[in-house]
Amino acid sequence: MIRLMGNHRAIQSPTPELPPSSRFDERRQALLAAAARRFNELGVRGATLAVIAGDVGLGTSSVTYYYRRKEDLAAACFEQAVALHDEWVCQAAVESSLALRVEALLVAMAQRLAEIDCGRHPQFLQFNDIRALPQPHLQRVFGLYTAWWRRVRDLLSGPETIGWTRHDRNARTHLLVSVAHWLRVWIGRHEHDDFPRVARRLAAVVLHGLSASDQGWPDEVGRTMAWQTAAGSPAQEAFLRAATELVNDQGFRGASVQAIAARVRLSKGSYYHRHDTKDDLVVACFERSFALQRQAFVAAQEAGGNGWQRTCEACAALVRLQLSVEGPLLRSTATSALPTAEHRRAARRTQMRLTERLASLLVESMVDGSMRPHDPAVGAQVLAGAVNAASELTRWVPGLDPADAVRVYLRPAMTGLLAPAR
Repeated sequence: MIRLMGNHRAIQSPTPELPPSSRFDERRQALLAAAARRFNELGVRGATLAVIAGDVGLGTSSVTYYYRRKEDLAAACFEQAVALHDEWVCQAAVESSLALRVEALLVAMAQRLAEIDCGRHPQFLQFNDIRALPQPHLQRVFGLYTAWWRRVRDLLSGPETIGWTRHDRNARTHLLVSVAHWLRVWIGRHEHDDFPRVARRLAAVVLHGLSASDQGWPDEVGRTMAWQTAAGSPAQEAFLRAATELVNDQGFRGASVQAIAARVRLSKGSYYHRHDTKDDLVVACFERSFALQRQAFVAAQEAGGNGWQRTCEACAALVRLQLSVEGPLLRSTATSALPTAEHRRAARRTQMRLTERLASLLVESMVDGSMRPHDPAVGAQVLAGAVNAASELTRWVPGLDPADAVRVYLRPAMTGLLAPAR
């Protein structure tokens, strides 16, 4: 193609220019990739159009040629992510059994994460910030996500599901979805060419559980835990719980000081009497959540019994906490809300150490024979992911109390999706 330079001399371009439609689509895809990366890092409310535009070499005004507002861009990223997850479900759906479908879904996700890890594909947007979208974007995107969730539920069909109630099916679907989403949190610790093999080990734990064949399920497990917090007063504890709920639901920037204060029926002045900034409050919320997890592990260790019984006790106590008036725990994805990179590194390091503490319980369980042989690093991630997602369980299984959650949700997390319902 001929193009004109500043001196008006016609010069032959070395390569043909792309048609306008192709160029538009390429830039739009680059914009979606940059936005997904920034939204994952900073949250939907934290990332700005200016930062995203700079990542692709555009001015903010140029971005509005593709998406008029940041919310439009975020919604497009979510829709793209749902479509990608739909592809994996469609691939898995052709398999002939529940077990093969679950394995195919997890392996497909792991393969894409491997391709992202080595730079062959851009990141896709995590779903934890969906509720930060305003209307009408929220209704449309959450509708697409819910339809995808139901297609995952359709994978869990076959003779193994005879006797499942609607609560059983929905709880086990939430478990599978949560484990799948949690995969991206930890699989990067492995070599990317090993991701599919790790996913198959994960599928084995998800399907068949951890317990040895002679271990029963203790229905009353986790009931007697007495939680202690370091909050200076009941009002301080109420602030931490309210902030945790709102950050989990709306993200850091969606959880305004006014909303937090209103939830506990106090003034904004009362809030600032207790915290210098909202950043300080989020740090305190993480410290509270980590302290509660440590309490569960210490109490389970002191309770005695074999490794299986101690693991059941710790995880059941945490699941009950998530659905109690003393919960929830701050979700791990809230690390993007922390004020500095050092805070984020410290929080992720602490969460990793708590998961390693859980893994050590699984090792002890295999040594004493109360759990079947498995990869304890993978088993610990299944349980950590299940506990992390338990706070949202009642969105998908309405009406559950903490005891029901232990029975229909935690029990299959530990005994396997293929375990009969009770």
